[in-house]
Amino acid sequence: MNRSMLSVALLTALGLSACVQPAQEPAVVTVPAAAIVVPGPPGPQGDPGVQGNQGNTGQTGDTGMTGDTGQTGDTGRTGRTGDGTSVIVVPAPPPPADPNH
Repeated sequence: MNRSMLSVALLTALGLSACVQPAQEPAVVTVPAAAIVVPGPPGPQGDPGVQGNQGNTGQTGDTGMTGDTGQTGDTGRTGRTGDGTSVIVVPAPPPPADPNH
């Protein structure tokens, strides 16, 4: 049993050493130089554009809220007392209705 373990270890070491590849030389990659872009002279001016369409009229706003009622005024002063004679003014009667109309 001791020899079989030793034999297995020896065969494993030999097998793994056979799989190791020799060192490879590094790959050389040539990168092309970046192209330098130089702008050319400006071109002629283009034709003017057409006028846009007339815009739509906006919506009418909402009606505002009604304001608060104002405060009641102060009560007037009491008038002077008369001399005891009362004058009553009776309104005039309405004119008679026009029979032709």
